[in-house]
Amino acid sequence: MRFDLVTLFPDFFTSPLRSGLLGRALNKAIATVHFTNPRDFALDKHHRVDDEPYGGGVGMLMKPEPIFAAVESLPVLPRRAIVLMTPQGEPMHQAMFQRLAIDCEQLIMICGHYEGVDERVLNLVTQEVSLGDFVLTCGEIPALALLNGVIRLLPGTVGKAESLKAESFEDGLLDFPQYTRPSTFREWDVPAVLRSGNHQAIAQWRKTQQIQRTRDRRPDLYNRWLESQSGQESYDSEPHEG
Repeated sequence: MRFDLVTLFPDFFTSPLRSGLLGRALNKAIATVHFTNPRDFALDKHHRVDDEPYGGGVGMLMKPEPIFAAVESLPVLPRRAIVLMTPQGEPMHQAMFQRLAIDCEQLIMICGHYEGVDERVLNLVTQEVSLGDFVLTCGEIPALALLNGVIRLLPGTVGKAESLKAESFEDGLLDFPQYTRPSTFREWDVPAVLRSGNHQAIAQWRKTQQIQRTRDRRPDLYNRWLESQSGQESYDSEPHEG
């Protein structure tokens, strides 16, 4: 899968793309990442990419011409999405990552700066995406999160594909508690059910813990999960003794 980052600061991505799963995915050519700097397409001798907003106001806006020229300079793959990173966009979620990983051959991410971009840039993009309901100094931070979330879902990135199916949000619930050795650390013991070898009991305990954890920590997710379970078998939301 090809990723194109339209960014004023390509060096921002240098270390993350060399590290961990992202670095291995790029080394194995599971994904390729390319950078295009809008400043290279600025029309004046000073290579300005920002200007004052019409109507007045605080701060500067990114001009449309360099952004359009940068995106239009890129190769066009048959199935591509052009995403603008903006606080006004749809908040990222796991289903978004899954859809992009499956549906796209090319993902173009436009990283905003200053007070945002000229509104006419929206005529270029297919989707606006946000990291959350807050404002950051640059679009590179959410772009890196989106890049990470999509690449890790591509076949071959994660060693065991089964592990992707048992993560938070994959079935609409948070993940269950997990433990490793030692079985006792200070005064805290690993639940007995996890040491029992009874796989059916372990699976039930984990499901119950997922439901309770989601109910307690993310009532919004829990309510959506309940709606999705309408008409299906209900689960006991109280924890099993272990």
